[in-house]
Formats: sequence, structure tokens, C-alpha cells
Amino acid sequence: MTTTAPQRTVRDPRLDFFRGLAMFIIFIAHTPRDFWALWIPARFGFSDATETFVFCSGMASAIAFGAIFQKRGWLMGTARIVNRVWQVYWAHIGLFFAILLLVTSFDQAGIFTSEYWQRSYVGSLNLKHFFTKTPDLIIGLFTLSYVPNYFDILPMYLVILAMIPIVMGLSRISLWAVAAFVVGVWLTANLELFGAVPYNFPAEPWSQRNWFFNPLGWQLVFFTGFAFMRGWIKPPPVEKKYIYLAIGIVLVSLPFAYFRIYNARPSWLLYTELSPWFKEQRALLAPLIGKTEFGLFRYIHFLATAYLGWVAVGPLGSRLKNWGSAQIVVNTIRKVGQQSLAVFVCSLVIAQIVGMGFKMLGTHWAIVALGNLIGFAGLIAVAFSVAWFKSQPWRQQKVSAPASTLSQSGSSTMPLGVPARKID
Repeated sequence: MTTTAPQRTVRDPRLDFFRGLAMFIIFIAHTPRDFWALWIPARFGFSDATETFVFCSGMASAIAFGAIFQKRGWLMGTARIVNRVWQVYWAHIGLFFAILLLVTSFDQAGIFTSEYWQRSYVGSLNLKHFFTKTPDLIIGLFTLSYVPNYFDILPMYLVILAMIPIVMGLSRISLWAVAAFVVGVWLTANLELFGAVPYNFPAEPWSQRNWFFNPLGWQLVFFTGFAFMRGWIKPPPVEKKYIYLAIGIVLVSLPFAYFRIYNARPSWLLYTELSPWFKEQRALLAPLIGKTEFGLFRYIHFLATAYLGWVAVGPLGSRLKNWGSAQIVVNTIRKVGQQSLAVFVCSLVIAQIVGMGFKMLGTHWAIVALGNLIGFAGLIAVAFSVAWFKSQPWRQQKVSAPASTLSQSGSSTMPLGVPARKID
């Protein structure tokens, strides 16, 4: 009788690669005074790197948690989700206080003057109320009813994670039940389409501002990625008609999304007679392209770009291999994607540090380029460091000398076939 060793699960290179790219783009988007942000995908279409991050997170969650629900049952799968939500929650709390310490240390003097609130980092991140209403906002911070600017993504992510047990439970009934639930929840965030007030979560107690990323809307793209990875949705075939359709969607949305076209003045190079019309139509499209509620056109635009990216990297990511000397670049991007949570949290801190450097040194193109490269290096260092700690090198078996050498030296009486103990 022969036994087959269990096959090791191979990570999909496409998932890690695109999630890694999203991490670099998100870093640029969050860095103050970084004119590189004028050239990120968000400037040229309705969707941006956030959709990529959430979609890939859905795919990764299907890999990490879906099998647990299938093999260990719903209760054990739910327990695993609770553990992950707990980790993301404390990552959010830790990130808040890390940024708070950083910006207050940089700003220092004049912390309670009106001029300070207008010109400081504390004011720009909407943290001023934390100093004037600390007792109430401590409670709001820990209950997620106080979510200031810059701290929106992780609360959205943990609410969506908490929905996974519901989706997995419904999948036992019918995949149509899953689809009805996901679409129904998305509609509650987009009731503006029907003239009603959409559902969202309060972001601060002194105003009507809600979470910038409404998880009720954004769960649609998350569970789309989740469904693809679980095999609930089959990927579309690679055919010219679909490629042309995706390219058409991207090109048609460009003049409504690129500010240098729809907001152009007659003296600008990209101005056309249609520029004012594009601007008017963009205003009418607001409920369909809104980022907070994840509008329908954002979803369509993202699916088009995702399809083109999926086609570009080839079957199973075959075009991400054999790049010769440039392969190290692809592998590094993938490593960043593998450790996306840690990289994302640290990127927000690094982005503020780099932005402070721009404030002190200026925004000459060489300084901005250097600042971004330093930031990229920081993200890469975080990714490799976290991967090293996760490998638990202190628990690896100690390599022992060959048996013949041991017997000749008389340094060991360990019988053959007995493995060396792990060194903790």
C-alpha cells in the first residue's frame, strides 16, 4: 500500500502581484503633497487601487477561510473569522494612535489655536476633535462610531469580514441566496438611486458624516473576488470580443473620470468643446460613480480593468515568470502582496513621514522621486520582515551532521531514524 504526501497549496501569483501593486499605489495616494498621485489609475477611471485591494482581499479570504468552513464546519469557520476580525480591529486601533503620536510630535507648538487646526497635520486628518472631546471620542474610537479621515479602510474591511459566516451559511442553501443577499445589501448602500437615504455608519458624533467607505456597498466587490476563488463564478473566457468590450468601457469612462478633460479650461491642451458637457454629465452620474457607496459604474469599470489585467498576465499568471534579471521586481511586488495587511498599516505611517519630508524639503521632482522610492523601500522591508517572522525560524529543525560522522567522532549516541528535536 502506498501513500501520497499531501500536496502543498501553491499561491496564485496573480493574486499576490496585483495586491502588491495596489499597496504601492495606495501608498502614493496617501502621501501628502505627492504629485505622483496625479498619475495613479484613480485619475483615469471610476475605479482605482482600492477596488483591487478589496477584490484581492476577497479572493485571499476565500483561500484562507473558505476551506475551514468546508472542512471543519460553520462554527469553526466562524471562530476563525472572529479571530481575524479581532486582529484587524486592533490593527486599526494601533494605527490610529501611531499616526496620532506621529503628527502631534511633528506639529508640536500651538496645538490649541484656531490657526493650528487649519494648518496642521492634526487638522488635515480631522483629529482636532480628539483633543477637545477626548472622553467621548475614546469611546467612539473603540466602538467605531468615530472614524476620522485617513482611517476608513480597516473598519470597512472588518465589517465585510464579519459578513463571511452569513455568506457561507447561505451557500449551503443556494448560491442564488448568496447572490440575493450580496446584491440586496449593496442596494441598501445605494438607495440614493431610488430617491431614498442610503444606509451607512456614523463617522463622528457631532455631524452627519458617515464612513467614507460604506462596507454595505463595498462588500459587492469583495464577495465577487470571494466567489471567483470559491468557484461559484466561472471566469469569462479570453476572447477578442470581451477584450474589446473591456477596452471600450475604459475608454468611454476616461473623459468623465480624468479631471484634465472634464475640468479643462479653453486654454488647456486637453480642452475640447465637449469638456463642459463631460463635467455636467459627471455630476449627473454621481450616484453611479460614488466611492463611498461603491456606485454601479465603479463596479463595471473595475470588472473591465480586472479582466484586462487578468488577460495581460496570462493563464495562471504565466507572464509573471521568466523575466530574467527583472524577475526580482515581480517577486518583490508579490512579496508585498502576500503581507498586505501589515504593509498597508505601515504604509499609512510611512506615507505621513514622507509627506512631512516634502513639507520641509519641498516638492521638486527629484525630492518627490526620492521620497517615493524611500517609501517603496519601507514597504518592501516591512513585507520581507513580516514574512521572516511568520516563518518562525526559531522553530526550524537544527541540521544534524551525517550519521557516519557522528559515529566516528563519538559525539552522539542518537540512534538512526530518530529526528532531531526542534529548538524553541
